[in-house]
Amino acid sequence: MESNPSILTFQLTMEHQKCLIIGSGPAGYTAAIYAGRANLSPVLYCGLQMGGQLTQTTTVENFPGYPEGVDGNEMMMQLRQQAERFGCDMRDGIIEKVDFSKRPYVVTTDRGVEVEADTVIIATGASAKYLGLDDEKKYNGMGVSACATCDGFFYRKKTVAVVGGGDTACEEAIYLAQLCKKVYMIVRKPFLRASDVMQKRVFDNEKIEVLFEHNTLGLYGEDGVEGAHVVRRKGEPDEERYDLPIDGFFLAIGHKPNTDVFREFVALDETGYIRTIDGTPRVASAADPTKALPGVFAAGDCADPVYRQAIVAAGSGCKAALEAERYLQTL
Repeated sequence: MESNPSILTFQLTMEHQKCLIIGSGPAGYTAAIYAGRANLSPVLYCGLQMGGQLTQTTTVENFPGYPEGVDGNEMMMQLRQQAERFGCDMRDGIIEKVDFSKRPYVVTTDRGVEVEADTVIIATGASAKYLGLDDEKKYNGMGVSACATCDGFFYRKKTVAVVGGGDTACEEAIYLAQLCKKVYMIVRKPFLRASDVMQKRVFDNEKIEVLFEHNTLGLYGEDGVEGAHVVRRKGEPDEERYDLPIDGFFLAIGHKPNTDVFREFVALDETGYIRTIDGTPRVASAADPTKALPGVFAAGDCADPVYRQAIVAAGSGCKAALEAERYLQTL
């Protein structure tokens, strides 16, 4: 029987790696630098957003070593180049499936490639939640931000709005009030969900004005955000629509850690952040959260619901790589 030339058959050979890093950004790239210098020949899959959240930031001014600030994309490219210098194999692609039930661990990419790994460093980050407005994309980096600590400096003595009513939103508003002349909090509910302590700090701050029962319909401005289209008591008989002049629009409605693919094997908290053991990068097992999943480590925002800063992520990437090196020495 003659073979059909239109049918292409091939066999994929599963590759084996000492150290696999999932995700880029400050955590993934720093882990790659340290793993590379330790001669672990790391392989890094960049994920959905090569370089992480900082690639959505125009200027980074709070990362040590850049006295004049640095473009977020430029800084991430420098970190990537540094990791490549030490032998990290950078690859495009998303990890769609993992099997941590036995060692060596196996991950599968969106292209069907399977990789065995003795150690895995998870650095998949967390994505800020947005309202879903087209204008959020239009003005991204031009007045729209999801990090007051990162970008608040650019709005000194200006007027900004913070969307959200929880502890995070209150913290962002209080921080911005130290820099800005006026801070509005746009709150969908007729109350704040934040703790009593945080609420008191907000209400006692004369620079902060809480707009209860408000929703944002859109943003406007020529070369950046100049204001927000808002509605008060949407859908009610006394509904009121008006324009709120602002210079900056900060989202503070939470973050979603990019950890769903690991859920079967890795212990997560109630919002999806990876649980680690005793303050180390060692990942807790889903089967028994009191025990570590041997050879699996977490770094960056995917395991950090509190700080979510680039410098903290970089430090945790360093720790994860050091732990991976020590683990490999025991094999």
